[in-house]
Amino acid sequence: MAVAVKTKKEFVGVVKSDKMDKTIVVAVETTTLHPLYKKYVRRIKKLKAHDETNDAKTGDRVRVVECRPISKEKCWKLAEIIERAK
Repeated sequence: MAVAVKTKKEFVGVVKSDKMDKTIVVAVETTTLHPLYKKYVRRIKKLKAHDETNDAKTGDRVRVVECRPISKEKCWKLAEIIERAK
């Protein structure tokens, strides 16, 4: 019997805030096609992610992956820092 393997969701976004201890706020931008007007609409979702080492700073481009709930609003964790802020 084959077991289905669930892959965890992952997003790439920009760190908007690093003021909390071991937590960053990441803004993830997606573009979706509006069903009626056929125009691309930009959507921005802000996710709270766990940053164990407090390594990411505001403006960094990061990759976050889904994880178990760590707190009420935090169920993402920092996977890697793709690009440092200039």
